[in-house]
Amino acid sequence: MFDFLALPERTTKPRESGLTHVLDKGYSLDQVRQFLEVAVSYVDIVKLGWGTAAVTPNVKEKVALYQSFGVPVCFGGTFFEVCVLQGKVEEYLALVRECEMTCVEISDGTIEMAEDDKLAYLRRFAKEFRVLSEVGSKDETVVIAPFKWVDSIKRELDAGAWKVITEGRESGTVGVYQPGGEVKEGLIDEIRSAVDPAQLLFEAPIKKQQSWFIKQFGANVNLGNIPPDEVISVETLRLGVRGDTLLHFHEA
Repeated sequence: MFDFLALPERTTKPRESGLTHVLDKGYSLDQVRQFLEVAVSYVDIVKLGWGTAAVTPNVKEKVALYQSFGVPVCFGGTFFEVCVLQGKVEEYLALVRECEMTCVEISDGTIEMAEDDKLAYLRRFAKEFRVLSEVGSKDETVVIAPFKWVDSIKRELDAGAWKVITEGRESGTVGVYQPGGEVKEGLIDEIRSAVDPAQLLFEAPIKKQQSWFIKQFGANVNLGNIPPDEVISVETLRLGVRGDTLLHFHEA
């Protein structure tokens, strides 16, 4: 219907770049259906945020519903961290397999984990799943030097991570962001100079952050922690049919 418009070229599903990674904070089955009926073409992976899976009814049914629409699902990294602390990684893996998930997230944003242990989990899980690993701390008082970000990202990619997530939380106020939500541009410059952006997934829950990354990296940048009701909005930003990116993509 809108073929007469010249819009940025978007990758198509299944995508390796231009991913929209969605944060489900506890949707019901009906909400999932309604959401996907509108936005499934633009949803590449859904994360059941932090430990919401442990308190959400009908989790297995919800995972199956997402997957029936061709959308892979993973548990949040915080859920994995709790399992590590309690020595329940084997039970975690059994649950992932029972739910027929194809993706897992490995993170250490809250707990202290030796790098060798994290890399060992990555190597093990990468034999069976697409692994999203996360770099950065959820503690806004923790400052990680740019070279350490780059070193961690490279090591985790070498260990088998499919994509490395740059921490931002659902608030967009930690990790690659200042407490006010501004992007740490110097940090991103350091990372992009050393790592192919297609191998990264930038958590960007806020519109100004989404716009910044799209302007910097183009329509097919990988964006994460997108609220379900913002997926269509993000796609309009990618295509320059929203004021925030219109003049970036289209000339008068």
